[in-house]
Amino acid sequence: MSKCCTNQAEQTGFEWFGQMIPRCLEYAKRAVAEGRPIVGIMCEYAPRELIIAAGAIPACLCGGNPDTIPKAETRLPANLCPLVKSTYGFLVQHANPFLEMADLVIAEATCDGKKKMFELMGLDLPTYLIEIPQREDSEQAILFLAKEFRNLKTYLEDRFKVKITDAKLRQAIQLMNSERRLRRSIAFLMKANPPPITGRQVLECKSIISCIPEDLKQYQAIMDRFINTGQTESDGTNGRVRVLLTGVPIVHGMERIVDIIEALRVVIVAQENCTGLKPIMEDVEEDHPDPIFALAKKYSVIPCSIKTPNSKRLDLIRHLVKEFRAQAIIDLVWHACLTYSVESFWIKKLAEQELGIPYLQIDTDYYLADAERIGMRVEALVETVASGNPKNQSL
Repeated sequence: MSKCCTNQAEQTGFEWFGQMIPRCLEYAKRAVAEGRPIVGIMCEYAPRELIIAAGAIPACLCGGNPDTIPKAETRLPANLCPLVKSTYGFLVQHANPFLEMADLVIAEATCDGKKKMFELMGLDLPTYLIEIPQREDSEQAILFLAKEFRNLKTYLEDRFKVKITDAKLRQAIQLMNSERRLRRSIAFLMKANPPPITGRQVLECKSIISCIPEDLKQYQAIMDRFINTGQTESDGTNGRVRVLLTGVPIVHGMERIVDIIEALRVVIVAQENCTGLKPIMEDVEEDHPDPIFALAKKYSVIPCSIKTPNSKRLDLIRHLVKEFRAQAIIDLVWHACLTYSVESFWIKKLAEQELGIPYLQIDTDYYLADAERIGMRVEALVETVASGNPKNQSL
């Protein structure tokens, strides 16, 4: 047994989630030994509830390691999103044990890079495509997604020789709602002034496998620690510039970008992205007569940049800036992420013209060779906030 797992009884809260990968790997290996399939996902549009109701384990496969990118570029173009290349590089190198154990990969049809990468991944692993409607605020979009989820349900039942009953699905919905509420509560700690923890600590409070029972206990332990005792984990957040971070997801392995930002008199009080608040702001209606329609209703409103228009993302940012008292917005974009890069136009306009706060776009890749330059631009943003002048810092 690994050292991490030997000391599990001694680990609580942030220490527990700091060992997320070895814990999840042990959990997945136990599941496989018990005959439970592993289903890989790469997007928040994948309905984990259906996977759980099928008796399977949903595992996030998003790559966050630049070292796997060169191998990926032997088959994928260099001018592609680093998240897509890193994920595929793990497959080529057989370096991701969760990919190696996967019985199935849910291929969410979101950005073009992922869609075409899934075609190549399908040469090595079974994949199932879910089409995601791109129009927001549309009853037809919800109905379309519900149909896609019903098709997925049938596919999972046939592939794994199981029956996904409404009772099993409702139980999975309740479980996922519990996890969302706990993670949301931890993120909401950052509304305090000063926040009791850092943005990096909030980012770490997640797992690539959803609804591991001990994870739920540790989420609750973190809440109890701060709500019941009023304890503060980090005195260093006092007097720092309160920043809302938006843009691309920061998957495991790329937390360094948050470290760079928070090392410069900044505390990231809200993370609007897919690894932050975006997918956990709404729960699934638990008593809806049609649980699959309830799933579609919840997932259809996730304000991803594939949506056109994507006004719900702007609404969410407005809400979070107010609730978390953000003094500036940092918009993170990975190189070649076209949808988020284009939407930066609207985020900049929202920040400067409507909210009256400084805006900074960081366009970088997984290598972070421009870390020093990023630091200088963040420092300039901090000075702008201090001067009370919401000038554009994206140049």
